[in-house]
This record gives sequence, C-alpha cells and structure tokens, in this order.
Amino acid sequence: MIMNFEEVKKLVPQRYPFLFIDKVVELEEGKRVVCLKNVSGNEPFFAGHFPEYAIMPGALTLEALAQAAIILFKKSFKQDNNPGAVFLLAGVKASFVKPVFPGDQLFLEIDVEKVVSNAAMVRGIARVGEDTVAKASFTFATADKTSLG
Repeated sequence: MIMNFEEVKKLVPQRYPFLFIDKVVELEEGKRVVCLKNVSGNEPFFAGHFPEYAIMPGALTLEALAQAAIILFKKSFKQDNNPGAVFLLAGVKASFVKPVFPGDQLFLEIDVEKVVSNAAMVRGIARVGEDTVAKASFTFATADKTSLG
C-alpha cells in the first residue's frame, strides 16, 4: 500500500514544521512500513543545526521513525479513525551511524517486534540510499486523550 502526503496527514497528529513523513512507499499491515522523508535545505531546523554545516538533528530522525510507527500501528490495528488516540512513548534505544544532509532522501523502515493490546515494540532503521544512518527500538502505548485528564 502506498500513501501520499495528504493521506499521511490524516494519520499522523503532527503538523508543519514537525511532520516528517512525505510518503508511505510500502505497508504490510501488522508487520512493516517504509516511509520517505525528502530532506530539504529549507527545513527550519537547518538554520541552527548547524549554520555552517547543515545536518539533520538525530532527535528529528528518531521523530520521523516514530511517526512511521504511528502510521503502521494506526493502519494495522484499525486506529486510523480514532482522532482521540495519543501515542505515549515509553522507551527508546537508538544509535546514530551517519549524518543526514539537505538533499538526502531519508527512508524510514519500521518492523513490528511485539504488539500487546494497545502497546507495541518496534524496530526502526533510517537509511539514505543503501547507507544506514540511524537505528532505534521504540516501546509505546496508545490512550484516548480524554482519559489523560
């Protein structure tokens, strides 16, 4: 399943300048998703990270992976029509291998490791071409925002 940017916006709660998924290029419900982020030199974070040598912040690469996980979870477990769902991140283990620069196409791959009710553990890899730039494991849960008080 391929999804364009407008379809992505319906699933991911983040908005500009914090929406980091441009397109879903592959989706296997309950198992895997591959998303694309076209990294533009016009991204607002490049003004300060770093002005003389633009590098995408690692934390934003992790955020992009987490947004890919949201898409996979919502499409796989029929959460795509619950506007009250919020995702609560419980844990992250990450490593950064190479920097991401303006002009790169960042591919974000998420694989499900385990799902229990409204929680999941996923593994993510961010790539530019054939090069791995970051790896991460996420544990998260969903809740309805009305139950958070």
